[in-house]
Amino acid sequence: MADPSTYRPQPGSIPDAPGVYKFRDEHGRVIYVGKAKSLRSRLSSYFADLTGLHPRTRQMVTSAGSVEWTVVSTEVEALQLEYSWIKEFDPRFNVRYRDDKSYPVLAVTMNEELPRLLVYRGPRRRGVRYFGPYAHAWAIRETLDMLLRVFPARTCSAGVLRRHQQIGRPCLLGYIGKCSAPCVGRVTPEEHRDIVDDFCDFLGGRTDTMIRRLEREMGEAAEGLEFERAARLRDDLGALRRAMEKQAVVLGDGTDADVIAFAQDELAAAVQIFHVRGGRVRGQRGWVIDKVEATDTPALVERFLSQFYGEQATLVEVTDTDSDAAAVPREVLVPELPADAEAVTEWLSGLRGGRVRLRVPQRGDKRALMETVARNAAEAFAQHKLRRAGDLTARSAALQELQDGLALDSAPLRIECVDVSHVQGSDVVASLVVFEDGVPRKSDYRRFAVREGAEGGDVASIAEVTRRRFARFRSDGERQDAAERRVTEDAVAETLGGASATGSDTGTPAGVDPETGRPRRFAYPPNLLVVDGAGPQANAAADVLADLGITDVAVVGLAKRLEEVWVAGEPDPVILPRTSEALYLLQRVRDEAHRFAIAYHRQKRSSRMTRSELDDIPGLGQARRTALLKHFGSLRRLRAASVEEISGVPGVGRHTAEAVRRALSGEQEGRTERPTQERNEGGAK
Repeated sequence: MADPSTYRPQPGSIPDAPGVYKFRDEHGRVIYVGKAKSLRSRLSSYFADLTGLHPRTRQMVTSAGSVEWTVVSTEVEALQLEYSWIKEFDPRFNVRYRDDKSYPVLAVTMNEELPRLLVYRGPRRRGVRYFGPYAHAWAIRETLDMLLRVFPARTCSAGVLRRHQQIGRPCLLGYIGKCSAPCVGRVTPEEHRDIVDDFCDFLGGRTDTMIRRLEREMGEAAEGLEFERAARLRDDLGALRRAMEKQAVVLGDGTDADVIAFAQDELAAAVQIFHVRGGRVRGQRGWVIDKVEATDTPALVERFLSQFYGEQATLVEVTDTDSDAAAVPREVLVPELPADAEAVTEWLSGLRGGRVRLRVPQRGDKRALMETVARNAAEAFAQHKLRRAGDLTARSAALQELQDGLALDSAPLRIECVDVSHVQGSDVVASLVVFEDGVPRKSDYRRFAVREGAEGGDVASIAEVTRRRFARFRSDGERQDAAERRVTEDAVAETLGGASATGSDTGTPAGVDPETGRPRRFAYPPNLLVVDGAGPQANAAADVLADLGITDVAVVGLAKRLEEVWVAGEPDPVILPRTSEALYLLQRVRDEAHRFAIAYHRQKRSSRMTRSELDDIPGLGQARRTALLKHFGSLRRLRAASVEEISGVPGVGRHTAEAVRRALSGEQEGRTERPTQERNEGGAK
């Protein structure tokens, strides 16, 4: 941990001007970027008494090794430079408002001859209109399915479109009236684009015009006695109205706005944003972030606006800035104005390419919507804190359920699991994973190459791994007992006034390695040993523990077929409820052991399969092996080559060539002679 005083700049050397600053660690990596109206005032605050700093700020300044700054002329330039540096360096102490998931949008590929409607996730592309984001993909598909009745536009992929153009027959949607089938010429490309334009106008907020037009056409059809067409238009009107009900009007003036609200405490904050387009809520997003320093709401607003809209301006590349995908709407509603409100507004207007209003709603519909967004932020923040606390609560419940379900003396705070992996008995390996308090302790994971038990199947392999693991535990315990006896003898000798019985200080605590001072990884037994398998595997592990004299470790097997828990020595399995936290924890432990064993098995097979006869030749490194194989093309041709031909390869001398020739010819001779030798030995026996 670095001392901030070692890199603190002289107070007089810091300019009293606006600018952007960077903290770097001892390796030169940027770990934090910030901006300030006065660099001198802001940077001096980081070098105050450490005990008075925010916990994350204290961690940042003690992780840094240097600080540097850049002076700018205006606060807008500071905003731009701060965003650019955060994006370039991705500092680990800067809050990044990144989604933990990719929000889906409804995309319309206007850049194609036959535009397509699709649910889309990913970066924005030029020539494509986007509507959203939506919280769930199913919400888009439900709305799209409803609107295709009125706007039968293409939704198929390019491959499907080409296939139906070739066969001259439309797809199912074309037959049921949810596609105008431009692939077979039912409509021209121009007519299909008109349908797509109407679809975009409807989603863009021009709903009243569309409704009035359909009502007029329905009346004209009824007057002309075209009752089937009138009934179809009536059904289309119903579909449009149902789609509109899903997007209730929240702002009667048809405003395009983003409404932002926060919920926070001293260490974290939640932000919610509602995207309102044409007076209707078209999307919603939310984040929960950890605070880097003590931050009030105006500072949170400023940081969020700069990062969120800067990122949107980078991602969104559309030709129509009035679409739902515009980087910045005409109006941004916030709970409090940032300190540099004018600079932020100017920066946002530059991103939009037009005037942007940044304000706090005071009354009316916009104030009511702000309160709704604030309630959503508070709810998301409460759920976040409950999830954090719930993780600990769920683990505690799982351990308690295991204790009750398996009739253990205490909750299994340390669980170890053994799993075996092989392919038809070859390359048999095993894994040992450790969970403490329901959480993986990966530093204690171990893997085993099974030796004696490989030929006896999974039961013998599990017995071998259990014996090797607990034999080490017993040997560590014997060393601990010897150390404790020496400590007792020294104490007795000191009490009697004599010298130390051993002449050395053996006050190392039990379970601690006296050479490293660290706890021995397997100095303590698990409360519960889980093996992957049923009764025979569990009984084999229990028999090994009994032979070693270990009686305080419970052993169970978890069978994959029905997820039955087999307690060693019991004729019938324990059936834990499918929804129980205890069974879920056992499954996690078993699956982690399975993953770790398979990874080791693949690694071992890969190393064996890639091993070459050239690997053991002294003086032949990787570069020369590669050169030889590249020159001759295969090991067979290399084996047939003479010493002169081998030494002709660049970098290979005659001495090395002779070694290669000798090794390969000896290998070939061994291949022909070995069976004869074995037959002779067999006959002698």
